[in-house]
Amino acid sequence: MAHILAPSLLSADFAELRKDVERIEQGPAGWHHIDVMDGVFVPNISFGLPVIKAIRKYAKKPFDVHLMIVEPDKYITAFRDAGADHLTVHLEACTHLHRSIQAIKAAGMKAGVAVNPHSPVSHLEEVLADLDIVCLMSVNPGFGGQQFIERTYSKITALKELLERTGSKALIEIDGGVSMENAARLVSTGADALVAGNSVFGASDPMAAMSALSKF
Repeated sequence: MAHILAPSLLSADFAELRKDVERIEQGPAGWHHIDVMDGVFVPNISFGLPVIKAIRKYAKKPFDVHLMIVEPDKYITAFRDAGADHLTVHLEACTHLHRSIQAIKAAGMKAGVAVNPHSPVSHLEEVLADLDIVCLMSVNPGFGGQQFIERTYSKITALKELLERTGSKALIEIDGGVSMENAARLVSTGADALVAGNSVFGASDPMAAMSALSKF
């Protein structure tokens, strides 16, 4: 299967958000990646429900919504109603992770779990069979433009082994520091989806950058 490119709107021009959404629609990317931050779980605040609802009308491709917030269970149906197709919560933010995953699926969305750099993928073993996406954070969450953490490659390998052992069909998504320099190795190691922010929207030609990142 060819990998999926998911440009991160956190790195888009907020004053021209509709234009950047339309760029993703016109290009080879498969998903729109949308980071929701609350300033509590991570030390930053991004956009939330009203913005997602506003840009949904300009997009047909799936909205891959990544919640970096405390108590995500409170907002599951609200994000579904705003237009999320996938909803990813953090392993570290969910006291009752299985319950959170089941609530996301019951709301009609694909369920994802994100894992911070310090967390071992083995902590997902009991829920992998229920997941559609595992998002490995390859930077510490909260800000775009951070340096890629090299240990991510070994975590991909460990996660692939765990997926095979449990029979899970979950996609492996990599979020943080994805670039032209590491995308090929990430895909060859086992990544199914690449989240790319600055490497797309910080490029002189975002459309060309999306095309290049889609071909590895």
